[in-house]
Amino acid sequence: MTAARPIVEARGLWKRYGDVAAVDGIDFSVGEGELFGLLGPNGAGKTTTISMLACLIAPTSGTIVVDGHDCLTEPMAVKRTLGIVPQEVALYPTLSAAQNLAFWGRMYGLRGASLRSAVDEALELVGLAERAHERIERYSGGMKRRVNIAAGILHRPRVLLMDEPTVGIDPQSRNHILETVRRLNDDGVTVVYTSHYMEEVEALCDRVAIMDHGKIIASGTVRELSDLVGGLDVITVVADGASEADAAALKGCEGIAEADVSDDGLRLLAPRGGSALASVVRMLEGRGVRIRSLTVTEPDLESVFLHLTGKTLRD
Repeated sequence: MTAARPIVEARGLWKRYGDVAAVDGIDFSVGEGELFGLLGPNGAGKTTTISMLACLIAPTSGTIVVDGHDCLTEPMAVKRTLGIVPQEVALYPTLSAAQNLAFWGRMYGLRGASLRSAVDEALELVGLAERAHERIERYSGGMKRRVNIAAGILHRPRVLLMDEPTVGIDPQSRNHILETVRRLNDDGVTVVYTSHYMEEVEALCDRVAIMDHGKIIASGTVRELSDLVGGLDVITVVADGASEADAAALKGCEGIAEADVSDDGLRLLAPRGGSALASVVRMLEGRGVRIRSLTVTEPDLESVFLHLTGKTLRD
């Protein structure tokens, strides 16, 4: 199969704030029609990267080309190609969803029947057509984020930049947003999707770039990234009272390659996960940790991040 032509290309991209490199010399490209993920913890440089792609801030050095247009010399041509869904909700709370979208549609140059059609189609896509005339201040957080997406697609962009679109919302709204992203991509929209939620990126994206401290530390398909872990299994320990000291102690156990504290316990990497369980249990019980469950699974993107950095993705 012939690879899709790159529609977004970043080369040697840096953004410095004084002595701090928010983005540290990264290179990546996104193929036309691709759903491309930028995965990393908060502070990894994802939002800064998206802001440079959107021509909202200028890079300290490096180049960005979107659909053949240079972000530095042709920013208006780039902006006509793009739709942007920012991390923060950018809506007027006292206006209805339809009024908000009409306002943003006019900013894109839409008028008359074209504007009305674009507003109706966008609200239908995000599942809010029946709530179109309610004021935004009466919407739930998830509904506001769905209107935020509608505002980014009114002008039918070729490339859609989505920065952490599901942060802080309920599971039902998250599922609706993820399904909307899939539908947009199925319709031919190229999507650049940032998140620190490993499971979202794993489920959605054709390719993924993992960021940490401003650098891209690995990139490829989910399968290619999982192969970086080699033959290591993932041991997930759900436990009460697990600490960094417990993780450090486990790193010294025979058969444990990596260990770190996770949201609800510990996450370990081991060449033979099943064989290591007995020693893990003995070590943790001896340290007074109450184990609720242990599971052994194949590698995922969070285990890749742990393998490359020695810490879990949500740190």
